[in-house]
Amino acid sequence: MQWNVEVQVWLKPSVFDPQGNAVEHALTTLGYQGFDQVRIGKYMQLRIEAASKEEADEKVKAACDAVLCNPVMETYAYTMVPAEAGASV
Repeated sequence: MQWNVEVQVWLKPSVFDPQGNAVEHALTTLGYQGFDQVRIGKYMQLRIEAASKEEADEKVKAACDAVLCNPVMETYAYTMVPAEAGASV
């Protein structure tokens, strides 16, 4: 069975986000008021093959912990749904 997975990765709150800080400053400079604590993250879509939802969960967690996320500085969340035949991620 194939599964469509969406992974979101972002810096932990204790880690300074220079990119988010720059965007927050740019918003203020350009006259956009009320924006605060801007954080920048990563978004990934992937499709995996697994016999069950449990196996798919294990594969996604292993990939996030080893490759897609740096667990020292980042955290992640993901959603997973069965892939429809012929549909892309």
